[in-house]
Amino acid sequence: MSQGINSLADNATDAKCQLKSKLSSCANPLTRRGINSTAHSSSPLKWTQTQQDLSASSPLKRTLVMSQGINFLTDNATDVTHPHTLIAQIPTLTPSQDIPPLTPEVPPKRPVEPLPEPQPPAPSPAPEPVIPSPPPPPTTAEPVPGEIPESITIERFEFEGNTAISDEELTIATKDFLNRPLSFAEVYKVRSTVTELYNKRGFITSGAIIPPQTFKKTENVVKIQVIEGGLEAIEVRGTRRLNPNYIRSRVALGAGTPLNRTALIEALQLLQLDPLIKNLAAELTAGTRSDSSLLIVQVEEAKTLHLDASLNNNRSPNIGTLERRLELTQANLFGQGDGVTVGYSNTNGSNTLDAIYTYPLNPLNGTLSFTTSFTFSNVVEPPFNRIDIDANSRYFALSYRQPLWRNLREEFALGVSATNQRSKVTIFDVPVRLSPGTEEDGSTTVTALRFFQDWIQRSNREVLALRSQFSLGLGFLGGTVNEDAPDSNFLAWRGQVQWLRVLAPNTLLLLRGDVQVSTNPLLRLEQFGLGGQDTIRGYRENVLLTDNGASASAELRFPILGLPKQNALLQVGPFVDLGFVWNNSGNPDPAPDPNFLAAAGLGFRFQMGDRLSARLDWGFPIINIDSSERTLQENGVYFSVIYRIF
Repeated sequence: MSQGINSLADNATDAKCQLKSKLSSCANPLTRRGINSTAHSSSPLKWTQTQQDLSASSPLKRTLVMSQGINFLTDNATDVTHPHTLIAQIPTLTPSQDIPPLTPEVPPKRPVEPLPEPQPPAPSPAPEPVIPSPPPPPTTAEPVPGEIPESITIERFEFEGNTAISDEELTIATKDFLNRPLSFAEVYKVRSTVTELYNKRGFITSGAIIPPQTFKKTENVVKIQVIEGGLEAIEVRGTRRLNPNYIRSRVALGAGTPLNRTALIEALQLLQLDPLIKNLAAELTAGTRSDSSLLIVQVEEAKTLHLDASLNNNRSPNIGTLERRLELTQANLFGQGDGVTVGYSNTNGSNTLDAIYTYPLNPLNGTLSFTTSFTFSNVVEPPFNRIDIDANSRYFALSYRQPLWRNLREEFALGVSATNQRSKVTIFDVPVRLSPGTEEDGSTTVTALRFFQDWIQRSNREVLALRSQFSLGLGFLGGTVNEDAPDSNFLAWRGQVQWLRVLAPNTLLLLRGDVQVSTNPLLRLEQFGLGGQDTIRGYRENVLLTDNGASASAELRFPILGLPKQNALLQVGPFVDLGFVWNNSGNPDPAPDPNFLAAAGLGFRFQMGDRLSARLDWGFPIINIDSSERTLQENGVYFSVIYRIF
């Protein structure tokens, strides 16, 4: 359901620094990554769709499925988010001011993954009929012993072998043949009527025959044998590194007995959305038996090795707003559809190494993933760059996600993550306690179980994505435990929503919402932040950081330049962002003042195929808040550029 909405990771330490100058605090969210891919129309006699060459960790993720004249937007299974480290915000000071306490923030990974921003479906023609029907089941001659009457009267029909359509439905379909004289040619039409009913329901390999039996002139009970066809085998051709069972098991989800054309096409279309598949064609042929067919699936694998470079100014001014990043992805590492992404990012004051490995567990796209990151940072923002403030962190997470149902219109998934994150802050290599809950050695550790639910619904005009996450902090595996101050024992809920509506070609309305509620005062690593490109544009990253909060955004995007030959589009979008925050009772931090932020501005988005994506936002704060205005970010200007090198 990304796949938008942001979630906050973490700050490093608490407590007061016993320096003559005290320092201040703020957190930083991680940047969002998504991947774009497009499926194209099919041939009239074969199911064929084409997807652009993209991996699961590409920076541009958009997938389009075409079915019966409707374009469906899907969200992709993989939204790759890389960890960041942030040092808290430092306000502009005058000689007469006291310097408020500084809390270096070290959020290596956000507790809630951001929803990837939904991409609108592009208009396209309805696909032609796909998957040709195999020849109908062979008929059987009916030898009639004795004298053959010229006509017979049938009292009722007896149906055998039917499971997909009930006896009652078949009786209604054949009622016109009862209790009147019928020629044998008309009796044969009964089997055609049953076969047509099966074909209308999508059971294109099923049919009916009249088995050998004796007919009387009147009071006949005629047996109709229904042959419900299935697949004899699924033959996969064209794979190179990808295990054919990866394809076969996913196609088999729509290949039950009796074989249904609609279900099979949907399984193939869902498979086409897989970033490992570039081209996919399926052909249904007759099998070796009358009740079976052979499905031949021709696959062209997508390129799975990618290197992406990005540049943005979304980091905290404390460590330098300008971030450079390189990300290497192999989306099919061992040929099982398993992917790994390794990334390196840095600012003037930080270096981060991170990696994520994901293994598919079943054909429904259940996955098990392991994520880790290590961050090393120091404050570079004046005047605190004169003090040797360092913050190091590490993060580990093991996650399981399982869709419970998944089709072209809807997906619902449940998941659980076990996370452990630790950060430590020093000044001149001496551990310090800079924020509430920090341990004596300057470290903060959070161990938590996170239960999440994702739901996304798509149509040809809109996409609705919801995410919910419950985080339960645990006081073991090194988790920080305190008697009164915030610690690793907590319960918090995070909810996120996005709604995208296509108003006209390339004209979109995007609404976003984000809320967090906790039962306890939280460590910096778990708090909710406002300010920045992903929350309230016009303010520096996480200028407000508290236990609870909510934010909302509305944006309307219009096309102003299109270059079809270059597959490029430039959009402009006015936006309004707002949010408010509050702390729980017992939190030693002072109540934020102000606790409400609002901004309006203008954004530009440029995309050229799958190679280049750029974004520029200029926000104007409506609520004034102290800021040094030293950087573009603090003047309300945010930008990001993502380029695929190969």
